[in-house]
Amino acid sequence: MILTALDPDDYLAGDDLVDIADVGVVALAASLREQSPSDAEFARAAFEWVRDQVSHSLDVQDPQITVSAAEALSGRVGLCFAKSHLLVALLRAEGIPSGFCYQRLGDGNSFVLHGLVAVYLAGGWHRQDPRGNKPGIDAEFSLTGERLAFAVGPARGELDYADVLVRPDPGVVAALRGSTDALDLCRSGLPSTLSER
Repeated sequence: MILTALDPDDYLAGDDLVDIADVGVVALAASLREQSPSDAEFARAAFEWVRDQVSHSLDVQDPQITVSAAEALSGRVGLCFAKSHLLVALLRAEGIPSGFCYQRLGDGNSFVLHGLVAVYLAGGWHRQDPRGNKPGIDAEFSLTGERLAFAVGPARGELDYADVLVRPDPGVVAALRGSTDALDLCRSGLPSTLSER
């Protein structure tokens, strides 16, 4: 898939969700970088840490809402969106441009957004899915071909959004911040499309 993005330098800053100055985020990024000195090795290590060490809320049936990178890190749980916020924060903390991508996936008779990360390495953007693996889902870090959790079915109305966003989609953030239960949010409150841009 051809992604649409701004200049890679636009994807390095932190904010209240991608809190690259958080003590825990900085410490984890530094620790992973120490073990994985090249950018590609570090990006893989950060991806695998978020994928494997932060549980997906639905998989573990945890209602806790996490939104920012720091919240996902301290709670060690989150939906795909919070996990993406943490991965982007870790990557940006070590100077690797990264942003947010989304898919619209079928969910019964409706659609829901699914959050991904795009990382700029080897001269291009590469989507990664830190959602977390389980039987039937096998997402892997790759710079040579996508290994995402879900393949979209255009015939079913599903789609991949091509834009790499600097900040998380505001509709997603509003839904997360407006909820007190991640499981309830997944049942009835997740956005089905990106916000108007």
